[in-house]
This record gives sequence, structure tokens and C-alpha cells, in this order.
Amino acid sequence: MTSLLQGAGLGLRRELMPELKNTNLDRIDFFEIAPENWLYAGGRYAKDLRFFTEQKNFACHGLSLSIGSTEKLDVELLKNIKVFLDEHRISLYTEHLSWCSDDGHLYDLLPIPCTQEAVHWVASRIRQAQEILERQIAFENASYYFSPPGAEMSEAQFICEVVRESGCLLHLDVNNIYVNSQNFNFDALSYLKSLPLAEVCYLHVAGHYVEDDGLIVDTHGADVIDPVWTLLHQAYRECGVDAASLPTCLERDFNFPSLVTLLAEVEQIRRIQAQHQYPGKAAVAAQYQSQRSA
Repeated sequence: MTSLLQGAGLGLRRELMPELKNTNLDRIDFFEIAPENWLYAGGRYAKDLRFFTEQKNFACHGLSLSIGSTEKLDVELLKNIKVFLDEHRISLYTEHLSWCSDDGHLYDLLPIPCTQEAVHWVASRIRQAQEILERQIAFENASYYFSPPGAEMSEAQFICEVVRESGCLLHLDVNNIYVNSQNFNFDALSYLKSLPLAEVCYLHVAGHYVEDDGLIVDTHGADVIDPVWTLLHQAYRECGVDAASLPTCLERDFNFPSLVTLLAEVEQIRRIQAQHQYPGKAAVAAQYQSQRSA
């Protein structure tokens, strides 16, 4: 089994495991898990996880690194995650560009102020984390429900600066862009185009919930809606590489439908990827070398 991620994947949740163990997994290219939920798992849970990691490639998407916090970076967590990644031969680890700790762990992913000082602070912590993990991390554009005061740049500019200064990659969450664009009344495509798309290595799609007052909440508890699928199309087009080379995961955390419905959404990712088959950098370089050799 190669460690290379590509194609269409599914978030692996414990509730889905029994049925998945008795299902043909050919329609799923990879799985995603949150390492914090599995670091100390033993017994049946550890055995179940090994059943899947021995068959499929995996990505890890963390929940609690709190890269934007002013608290001390959790070095012990990173060391444990590195052991976990190496043990299961998982090449990709991503986290949220947000913070979730202040003298203890919080249960929300909160936005980071878009200031130059915050850029330097977050970038230095990312570099430290990458040194501990001995690999690049990808950071996800997060959903948010308020804008911190004192902004010196747009959120997209902030992400660009953090990626540039830290040397990290971008985990592009298409649903988060849609949710934020609706809640804060901005154009999702324009925002998408302003991100450092050359550094995208991983994508998410998910469903969300609309409150009675119109607020959209990124719940991962519903089907993906058509405008998010359309934005996924646009993301692949703007990235300009073979879409299958950009692994894309369907997130579903609760309110699970039938496995048939989930696999249909994974298949929808694959169909959209098939419509965006552009030559990537490696293919272009190989063609160039072939022409030189002729």
C-alpha cells in the first residue's frame, strides 16, 4: 500500500465501522480520522482501526493543536501524533487555522485576529510543529461566526501570509467558504481565487445546518448541498491540476444516513474530479523531459 493520497475519501467514524467492515471498500480511496480520537485507543477499537489502515490510505485531521493560541504549543501532543502517523504510515496531517485553548481546552474553533503580529506568531508555531512532526502540515480555512477586532488585512490575505511565512500547505474546506460567505455576505468564488491555491494539498466537503434566523452552522450533519458541489467544481478549476491528485474527503460527523447515501456522495466527489483532469506539474515536467530526449 502506498502512502500517496488521491481521489475521494470518507471520514471514518466509529459508528460506521461495523457496516464498513462488511462492505466492499473499492469505492473509497482513503479514510480520514482525528488522531486525538485514536491516540490512546486499545483493545477492539485499536484492532478495528488497524483493520482499515492495513487496507486503505489515511489522512489525519486534528482537532486540538490550537495553533493560534497564546498558550504554549502542545509539544507532547505533537510527539504522540508523530508516533501515531508513523505507526500507521499516514503521510498527511492537517489542522485548523484557529485557536481552541485558553488555560484549558475550549470546545469551539475560534478565529485568529488578522494582524501582522498574528501572522508572525502563528507562522513560528507552525514551523515548530513541522520540525517536531518532520513533515509539512496543511492548515484548514475555518468556519467562524464573528470577526475579531483590529483586522489589518482580509482573512484570505492572512491565510496567504501564514502559508508563505511558515512554509505550510493549505487544506481547503469548500463548505467553510460557503458557510462564511453566506453568514458574512461576501462572494465565495472571489474569496476562493484569492487563496494560495498553488499550496492546496487536500480538500473537504460537508453539509451544514441553517438556523431559524438564517445563520448557517458548519455541523457536518447533513447532505452536501448543490452550491457547495458547485464551489468544489470551481475549486478544482482554479487549482488547475488533475483534480484526482487533490484528495477530497466527505465529512459526516453525526445524523448518519445509510451507507449507500454516504457512498453516493463520495462517488459525486469522484465524478466532479473526473471533469477536471488537468496535467499537474509532474506531468508537465515529464512531458518536457520526453520532448528533450526525443
